[in-house]
Order: sequence, then structure tokens, then C-alpha cells
Amino acid sequence: MKALLAIAGKVQKGGKHVTTKDVERAREQGATDKEIHDTVLIAAAFCMFNRYVDGLATWAPTDPAMYRENGKRLAEKGYVEATDDLLAGADR
Repeated sequence: MKALLAIAGKVQKGGKHVTTKDVERAREQGATDKEIHDTVLIAAAFCMFNRYVDGLATWAPTDPAMYRENGKRLAEKGYVEATDDLLAGADR
């Protein structure tokens, strides 16, 4: 796991930071090619998603109560019905 996390950390800096030694170390510690592939893919996807939301100047609520309320609404109504109130009056 540590070797895979090291690879993920290097992907975060840039894909070319991952070296043959990093991959060999992960294999030596029992990681399969699929696990190495998935590590690189997931790390790269998270980098892309983070840049995407940063580029859109998104924000997240800082009040933990908002997350609890949203979680309760989603648990009770599901994802489709839970957004009906949020979209009321909006152009769809």
C-alpha cells in the first residue's frame, strides 16, 4: 500500500515523476500490474477533478449542519426527489 501511495503522490506532481524504480518497488511489495494501473488512473482522475472544480471557482459549505441536512434529505428522498425542491422554479 505504501508503494502505491508513493506512486499516487508522484502522479499528483506529474505523471512523468513516476519512475521505473517506483513501479518495481510496488511489484516487489506485492502490487499487481492492475493495482499499479488503477493507482495511476485514480490519482490522475482526482487531479483532473480538482483542477476542474478549482477552474470553475466552486465552493463548499463550511457549516457541518448543511452536510447533515443534505444527507438526511438524500436518505429520505433519494437523489432524484431530493433535488426537486432545489430546482423548483429553475429552468430545466
